[in-house]
Amino acid sequence: MWPIVGLAFGTVLGLAGAFGGFVAFALVLVLGVIGFVAGRAMEGEVDLAELFSRRSA
Repeated sequence: MWPIVGLAFGTVLGLAGAFGGFVAFALVLVLGVIGFVAGRAMEGEVDLAELFSRRSA
């Protein structure tokens, strides 16, 4: 499944870069990464509380 998701994401990035320029490319890239992290968090593979908590050393 992940190769298909990667292919679709790459296609969308390519189209955004071709028709929207660099700003559209960057926006799609950032939103894609946010969506990826949110999906991993919903599956329980990433603990967002641990990522955003302050650590005292």
